[in-house]
Amino acid sequence: MTSSSPDGLLGITVAGYEFDRVVGLSSGRVPVDGCDVRFETASIGDMNTHIFSGPGTREVSEVGLSPFLLAYANDDFRAYTLIPVFPLRLFRHKSIFIRKDSGISGPEDLRDRKVGTAGYSTTSLTWIRGILQHEYGVKPDEIRWVLSDEDSSAHLAGQRSDQELAIPDNVEVTYGMAGKDESDMLVDGDVDALFHAAEPRAFVEGNPQIARLFPDSRITERSYFAKTGIFPIMHAVAIRSDVAEANPWLPEAVFHAYSASKQQAYRGLRTTAWVMNSLPWLTQEAEATRDLMGENFWPYGIESNQTTLSAILQYSDEQGLTRRRLSVEEVFHPSTWKLTETV
Repeated sequence: MTSSSPDGLLGITVAGYEFDRVVGLSSGRVPVDGCDVRFETASIGDMNTHIFSGPGTREVSEVGLSPFLLAYANDDFRAYTLIPVFPLRLFRHKSIFIRKDSGISGPEDLRDRKVGTAGYSTTSLTWIRGILQHEYGVKPDEIRWVLSDEDSSAHLAGQRSDQELAIPDNVEVTYGMAGKDESDMLVDGDVDALFHAAEPRAFVEGNPQIARLFPDSRITERSYFAKTGIFPIMHAVAIRSDVAEANPWLPEAVFHAYSASKQQAYRGLRTTAWVMNSLPWLTQEAEATRDLMGENFWPYGIESNQTTLSAILQYSDEQGLTRRRLSVEEVFHPSTWKLTETV
């Protein structure tokens, strides 16, 4: 049960990864107004499970966006509500891996091929399928899906939650061998390609048989953003609904704390990252990113993310993941609908 500290502050536990844009909050350098914050580092699969089927004791938690949408639409999950803070975003062209001997040279070649995955309904896979359908005309039901029994990146993402393993009625899925992960399926030729939120073990280890479908995914992803304006969202931030109801000021306070923490990361990129980070051209990359995506290239708030949010809701609906098409407003707390950032 949420309690107050001796100085009258609301005691809250916040769970998430310590990304550079979150470390101001996790370290305590950035306060949440009116709160005494305890930050817990956790993996996304475990955070999802804690919210959806676990104890649900954390007042604030990072959460996978697609799993939340599925729980909200399909299971009437209302124990938590979202605020428009997005700790993790990733372009996903880089997340398609192939065997070099598969004969796959472009997205269109994925039709009628066996494609492995560690979790069909993860946010990453929802984005990849949406990109393939809307940019290259390859629909999910044109692919032969194979779900692995294990995930070689579980040490990073945690155990897969039930929502990440949901299979819609409009696709056929087979299952890989017991005890075999998605990386082994690709290496052994059980599948021709692999869609994966992280990098499969074989790719990390430099297996010469494994490559990305898009060899220069940076160029492809920059072109995708220039064309669509979409910067895919992977994770959002959820607040326990009963706590938000009892403390109606809290969603806005948490939003502004995450935003202030991100501003610290922005300042670090401009002032000290060039000497503190090991990448030799980090400054040039940051400049190129701002030139393409603007000063606030990692935006929070609904208005500045309308295009991206509308896309993931559309993809979730047309892929049969959610039982109905959700609206942006219904999944976010009403007090956050109009919140904007000062950059």
